[in-house]
Amino acid sequence: MQETATISGDRSGVVGADISVGGVSGRLLIGGRLLDAERTFPSLNPATGEVIGHAPDATVADAEAAVAAARHAFDSGEWSTDVELRVRCLEQLHQVLVEHRDELAALTIAEVGATPALCQGAQLDQPIEIVRYYAELAKTYPLTEDLGNIESRGMQHHRWVEKEPAGVVAAIIAYNYPNQLALAKLAPALAAGCTVVLKSAPDTPLITLALGELIANHTDIPAGVVNVLSGADPAVGAALTTSPDVDMVTFTGSTPTGRAIMAAASQTLKKVFLELGGKSAAIVLDDADFGTAALFSAFSMVTHAGQGCALTSRLLVPKKHKDEIVELVKTNFGLVRYGDPTAQGTYMGPLISARQRDKVDGLVQRAVEAGATLVTGGEKVDPGFFYTPTLLADVDPGSEIAQEEVFGPVLVVIAYEDDDDAVRIANDSIYGLSGAVFGSEERALSVARRIRTGTFSINGGNYFSPDSPFGGFKQSGIGREMGRAGLEEFLESKTFAVVVPETTAGG
Repeated sequence: MQETATISGDRSGVVGADISVGGVSGRLLIGGRLLDAERTFPSLNPATGEVIGHAPDATVADAEAAVAAARHAFDSGEWSTDVELRVRCLEQLHQVLVEHRDELAALTIAEVGATPALCQGAQLDQPIEIVRYYAELAKTYPLTEDLGNIESRGMQHHRWVEKEPAGVVAAIIAYNYPNQLALAKLAPALAAGCTVVLKSAPDTPLITLALGELIANHTDIPAGVVNVLSGADPAVGAALTTSPDVDMVTFTGSTPTGRAIMAAASQTLKKVFLELGGKSAAIVLDDADFGTAALFSAFSMVTHAGQGCALTSRLLVPKKHKDEIVELVKTNFGLVRYGDPTAQGTYMGPLISARQRDKVDGLVQRAVEAGATLVTGGEKVDPGFFYTPTLLADVDPGSEIAQEEVFGPVLVVIAYEDDDDAVRIANDSIYGLSGAVFGSEERALSVARRIRTGTFSINGGNYFSPDSPFGGFKQSGIGREMGRAGLEEFLESKTFAVVVPETTAGG
């Protein structure tokens, strides 16, 4: 890949780094300084399998230094108390992201395997707008609430609540949408007055390091307020989740890792936000437009090669219409153009790694061995880490492929008897992140309200935007990202009371 992207700056006192696709090198951001590490690890282009650059492999000592810098910035600086400073810096960050959008897109395409169309949405352009949203919200969000007076012990007591930042935040993100995940954590945390240690995913470190470089070189965010780490050593993440100087952990990734983080954080009773896995169901009612439902289900499932926690990977269909709907989905899968993300017309890019592709293929092959019908797909495609859009029918709702998060372009079809049966199957999951339903609006809404998930689409409705809270029920997570709720995750409430002085008559 010959396309290049360069991001650089010359802020006084900070060493800038040039980041270019085709020979990328990044630096850690710790305490306001861009630093090399003692060791590096490679980042691959998932569309080719080739090395595009090397990222610093942070150590536990680097993590401890980043936490110390964030702790000092929170305890001793003005960031936690100066709303105007926070607003100005968020506006600067938004502006610099807009100015460097094309370079960031090139890097995202190369490292994440995203298409240009995805960069126009949830991979880049929408995340940039999250920063603008929280800059505006910080201007108006009420940080005090008056509770009025109460009488106690024969005196009047005036009470009020003040909102304060949660403190030092460790933000650990996944590889699938690194810009979205980083900015959906960073922007509200900064708007609330927190300081942050942001750790990239091992598979996509360079794009997150680029964010750190832009912050260091092009904003007035004080030293230590934002620190950015990359690393392949799990001990680095463990150090962040167990550090007594970290007040809150926000994590996006798999449910098993989320459980481990929650257990680790429990030793110091940290506040924890978790956005975890999903096995969401799309229910097609018998009065739905089957063509629309099949189109939505097929193309949403192969968005970013199925690497999305909220994708509806279970398609629940009326038993008497199963064959008709399966054929419609198969036809739509046949229209999906996959391959080089930079090629015009490509809809689906690669999976992130050979490891992930092998995991997906193993789940598919075991499903077929267990009795599922392979309608189409189920093939690895080289070079790169591609996997064909895969449709499995006759799937048992309790089987591995129907219960486990695949994180690949694999859609399973499950037949149901009636609405009650569809609701039962949809809710038969440890997850509760999202879902969809197609049918007459009143009936579809009735079904949607019975599904235990944090987000829901009716007849193709799109709920995802900076002002919409996103998160799950059950083992899909704890808390909400984006919207006002996303800001409130990073705030603590402090309640005050003062005795009201008595006034003399006529005074």
